[in-house]
Amino acid sequence: MFFVRQGPLWFRMTTGVLVAWGLIGCFMCLQQVRVGADAMGHATTYDRALYAALPGWYDPLFAVVVLTGLIGAVLLFMRRASARRFLIASLVAMIVQFGWLFASTDIVAHKGASETLVFPIVIVAVAAFTLWLVGHARQKGWAV
Repeated sequence: MFFVRQGPLWFRMTTGVLVAWGLIGCFMCLQQVRVGADAMGHATTYDRALYAALPGWYDPLFAVVVLTGLIGAVLLFMRRASARRFLIASLVAMIVQFGWLFASTDIVAHKGASETLVFPIVIVAVAAFTLWLVGHARQKGWAV
């Protein structure tokens, strides 16, 4: 019965990895705020101009994305169904963040789709998977 309440090993390991993913996201956000355009390595002139042109709400929104995602992952790791509301908030903020970036800038035209779209798609997919995992854990009785 202990196994059912905590969930199988794959669930516990997956939620642990999701917490680590959330911590990495928080670190990347902190780096972007601290270092700016050079956060992902040597920035080009285009990268610096793009970062300088970001609206004032962009970095705070990034912080909301990663903090709510981390809180959701920690709550899921703790087997709390309340993780769902944080994960939804993170996903919605993420869609606004990436949506604005791709709809309002020429980043894809300038850098190409393969360089600019792959990682955001992976990030959104991980967020969607995490949200699905909360529902699955609730159905199985692993999250209350």
